[in-house]
Amino acid sequence: MTADRHGHAMTETGTEALGHYERALDDLLFFRPGVEEPARAVLTAAPRSPMGHALAAYLGVLGTEEQQAAAARDTFTAFRTGLDPARLTPRERMHLAAAEAWLDGDLDTAGRILGEITVAHPRDLLALFAGHQHDFLTGDALRLRDRVGGALDAWDDDDPHYGPLLGMYTFGLEENGHYEHAEQTGLAALERHPQDVWAIHGVAHTYEMRGRFTDGTRFLDARTDAWSKGTLLTVHNWWHYALYALESGDTARVLKIYDAALRHDETRDVAMELIDAAALLWRLHLAGHELSARWAAVADAWERRDDGPYYAFNDAHAVMAYVGAGRPDRAERLVRDREQWLARTPAGPTPANRTMTADIGLPVCRALLAYGRGDFAGAADLLLPVRHRLNDFGGSHAQRDAVQRTLVEAALRAGRHGLARTLLSERSRLRPICPYNWSAKARLAEQAGAPEAAAAARARATAQAAGAAQAG
Repeated sequence: MTADRHGHAMTETGTEALGHYERALDDLLFFRPGVEEPARAVLTAAPRSPMGHALAAYLGVLGTEEQQAAAARDTFTAFRTGLDPARLTPRERMHLAAAEAWLDGDLDTAGRILGEITVAHPRDLLALFAGHQHDFLTGDALRLRDRVGGALDAWDDDDPHYGPLLGMYTFGLEENGHYEHAEQTGLAALERHPQDVWAIHGVAHTYEMRGRFTDGTRFLDARTDAWSKGTLLTVHNWWHYALYALESGDTARVLKIYDAALRHDETRDVAMELIDAAALLWRLHLAGHELSARWAAVADAWERRDDGPYYAFNDAHAVMAYVGAGRPDRAERLVRDREQWLARTPAGPTPANRTMTADIGLPVCRALLAYGRGDFAGAADLLLPVRHRLNDFGGSHAQRDAVQRTLVEAALRAGRHGLARTLLSERSRLRPICPYNWSAKARLAEQAGAPEAAAAARARATAQAAGAAQAG
């Protein structure tokens, strides 16, 4: 029986298949777009490899692509038919159980089992990577941090894979507000592997959350060759770059980045990249910018996908696109479809996305629709009860801020001064360097008839935006 580089036994996985498996893990850790090739090669060389099938199953679900997940489930089900679990190692059985649960939509069970694998086998890279991405997709910030942090003591810091683990830990630290620790951890990861785009991504988040937009732009500029093309995170890291430009008030630069990197003639209609496109345009929409042609292209892409009820976070961004493109009927159709799906879902164990959709996804989608219709009070009423639970349908703090800003804008436009004051007090105390927060405070002060306070807030917003623009 062969074993991987960290000593884990690999049933029915010969030397050739093991080489492909190790290459696939490296591609995963560094977000290389060719990861499917070595993953397929594992099963070509060893069609009954349990870990090869677990890897293929995880690849089928990590992109939140409904069709990919369905195809992976078919392949996995065929593999499980007639399989004798007694011939497998306990670790392999756990991986297959986690993969099966995830393919069935039971994310809670999948995450729990992946955690149990990590406790028993803290050097199992596939369990760590899949678990880390699971925690991101479910918005579980504490596990995002502690799943990796709890394994690090089992690793030697000279192991070639220690750096990517630090990159993962960076993101977990950042999502829990440990920004300085996250930045230093991410930079340590990059000292080991300058091409680690997940570490770059994690450090970029720390600058965004602390309002260090100039530092963030300079950080990305210094590493352009590592992240700006040819990775599975290229579009998303360009999205972060555009957020820095947005805070500086440089809308022209934001749109230039959008047209060159986020959506263009060669862009694929993949969910993760459409989320970035819709989220960036929605921020501009909230600021009053007319973007009809760009909205139409994004809405067309979501329509071509015609996704079913697979991942509520994707649904919300599809609704942003439909509302932005002036297609409320299409957004309403999506909402009705999800409502009907919930109504016919049987009692008992249900996919995690059912809870995500019922508790968070549908209220957010309905609020976005209300906002698009000019029913700002209705939008605020829908978002207010879920604003502290938005993490329950996935994403990062930076991603979910598009929804949080929608609540702020709805409160301002509905004349809900008390709510707007509360929201902006929370935001500015948490993120004192954020031009948007202070410009919104200026608008609130104007509505309340306080011109001096409005002028002071606007001056602060202008000064912060000018500081953010220094790197341009």
